[in-house]
Amino acid sequence: MAVAELGAVVLDCPDPRALAGFYARVLGGTVEGEGDWVDLKLPGGRTLAFQAAPGYVPPRWPSPEHSQQFHLDLDVPDLDAAEKAVLELGAKPLDAEDRSRSFRVYADPAGHPFCLCAC
Repeated sequence: MAVAELGAVVLDCPDPRALAGFYARVLGGTVEGEGDWVDLKLPGGRTLAFQAAPGYVPPRWPSPEHSQQFHLDLDVPDLDAAEKAVLELGAKPLDAEDRSRSFRVYADPAGHPFCLCAC
């Protein structure tokens, strides 16, 4: 049985609206939002999101010194139950201080960040 459902793929970038516009032209869809977070609502119901990253440095491929910069948002009905499950699978908490938010941040076993998001 699966623990979560993929909510959105989120790309860090210096200008979320501009990058969302680029991908809207490439993939279609509707750009929604302003400021530090912009969603691209894709045909078929998926979302590609763009998050402002101060001091953003673009990745170089392939280059271990400049890794890829993105994270996954995983929608879950119960944050506590999902947290328990991902920790048992080898995830590590990255942001355990604020338990009042509707999301929690973890690293997968290879160190890539992802969020569990209350749906």
